[in-house]
Amino acid sequence: MILVSVIVPCYNEERTIDLLLEAVYRQTFPREQMEVILADGMSTDKTREEVGRFQQEHAGLRVCLVDNPKRNIPSGLNRAIEAAQGEYLVRLDAHSVPAEDYVARCLEALQAGKGENVGGIWQIRPGAKHWIARSIAVAAAHPMGVGDALYRYTSEAAYVDTVPFGAFRRETFQKVGLFDETLLTNEDYELNTRIRKSGGRVWLDPRIRSAYFARSSLGALARQYWRYGFWKWRMLRRYPETLRWRQALPPVFVLGLAGLLLLSLVWQPARILLGLILCAYWIVLCLGSLSPAWKRKDAALLAGVPLAIACMHLSWGSGLIFSLLRK
Repeated sequence: MILVSVIVPCYNEERTIDLLLEAVYRQTFPREQMEVILADGMSTDKTREEVGRFQQEHAGLRVCLVDNPKRNIPSGLNRAIEAAQGEYLVRLDAHSVPAEDYVARCLEALQAGKGENVGGIWQIRPGAKHWIARSIAVAAAHPMGVGDALYRYTSEAAYVDTVPFGAFRRETFQKVGLFDETLLTNEDYELNTRIRKSGGRVWLDPRIRSAYFARSSLGALARQYWRYGFWKWRMLRRYPETLRWRQALPPVFVLGLAGLLLLSLVWQPARILLGLILCAYWIVLCLGSLSPAWKRKDAALLAGVPLAIACMHLSWGSGLIFSLLRK
């Protein structure tokens, strides 16, 4: 009998899909009560071949591939949910590696009634070995980069607005509906908003751990955070009360810089003020890089972490502003 369905959207994940499947195979939860549903966005690399090879070598775990012709995350999650047999649905990502007790701890929290969605913390890993990839991984878990997003660094359990991935009873989706397929990102936050509005709770337990591979270049990071900002505004139009201070600061900062830049073309004091603000901003970011660089004995982080955090701020803010103007 299948009790747990692990649902995973994927697209061109030949480099990481095997790491995920191996981690699910090593779970302490009984394999005979678990399945993996992969919703593949019609991958053009060797993702499907890697999945087929894993199926041949690990017959003890049921792995099922379903098509996701829309090629986006929320539609992939919904196709996986529709194909799943389990009473409990545990969402993961093709870039993630769950700890061996991940599924067991998710079920423990759900069965204890801790919340309608339960999740844990991300342990961010570099997407490559070079210095900028290491810097991005640090920035992705740095308070200056993620503000009060507790799932990046907390050590205490708490009720929160959202968690990465999440685990649910099937009845939760029957009550609040599936993932919103009109949101290409922020679909998890939007679902958690509906859960909380329906009287449910979202529980964060730091004992529920998963590793996540961050983007490996500033260009990829910029595109990721630009999308986050763009689709965040689409969600805020429906739920303006969900806006948090950390989400408002980047677009305000970008607008301020843009305004001063334009004003500096005709007014000398604006040019001076713009320079002072940028210098102060960079100094603050550099100070924020001292602790992680010292702890990891990695001098490259002194330059890389400020670059990555600035990239996150400017991309997220620009994406939200573009979305606002586009309507």
